[in-house]
Amino acid sequence: MEYRPLRVFIEVVRQGSFTKAARALHSTQSTVSKSVQLLEEQIGARLLHRVGQKNLLTAIGEVVFRRGTTLLIERDDLLAEVADVQGIRQGVLRLGLPPIGSHILFAPVFAAYRRKFPAITVELVEHGSDRLEQALRTGEVDLAGLLLPVSKEFDFIEVQHEPLTVLLPRGHRLAGAKEIGIGELREDAFILFDDSFAIHHLIVAACRREKFEPSIVATSNQIDFVVELVGTGLGISFLPLSIARSRKRANVRCIPLRQQDAAWHMAMAWRKSGYLSHAALAWLKLAGGQEDADGTPSSPPTPHP
Repeated sequence: MEYRPLRVFIEVVRQGSFTKAARALHSTQSTVSKSVQLLEEQIGARLLHRVGQKNLLTAIGEVVFRRGTTLLIERDDLLAEVADVQGIRQGVLRLGLPPIGSHILFAPVFAAYRRKFPAITVELVEHGSDRLEQALRTGEVDLAGLLLPVSKEFDFIEVQHEPLTVLLPRGHRLAGAKEIGIGELREDAFILFDDSFAIHHLIVAACRREKFEPSIVATSNQIDFVVELVGTGLGISFLPLSIARSRKRANVRCIPLRQQDAAWHMAMAWRKSGYLSHAALAWLKLAGGQEDADGTPSSPPTPHP
């Protein structure tokens, strides 16, 4: 079996359509369709059947998707390990980062990484935490920035731990407070990042611990848009402290959130069963603030217990 048609098929399933898969693979829809047809010929069975506007997996397609995902992960791990044994410093780091906070936490790391390892290509994807966790699980990325806690199938190192702040319109009744408990906001309208972001679930869980359901009037995946909506008086929102400071607006107040169990706790995670290449280890050393004098890490960083 050829790997290329299998990878294309898996991307079609992940994206939910041939068009989106072609865009993700930087290919054409015709090429993607031919690759899936080739795989079906190799397998000797239909893998997808069309129902309305959706492409659904057949029973055999489900087996090929599940087994094929594992096969590609093992193949990528094998190639990375062989390259490391051969001492090859060119390589690829597939890195998943969240849109929230990456410009502060990871942009300096990215720049330092490129200076130290110019021959390594970094393939960067940006998603909310839920999508990143799935990408890490299926081997789409080698490392991912996730909010803690993470699944037990992953190891991780801590990168940042800081409080959340409440974003309030300037004229809000609590705009002069030194800190705010989330229970004091039960009557307010909430503007949250969409539910693919871990911070969404973090806030909703904190509200439920205070015995109320937040009234969500808008969701977005754009930080600046959320801040501007708060400034219009539509509602309140939440950001990590460092990000809130970088998005100051005259019509928005940023007040520390009192809840310690609703802190922004960022980590870099990887699959426990996966192989960490030199490229991945080097990123982890830089992201974790460890010294790396020769640029050739020889062992994984110690994961958090």
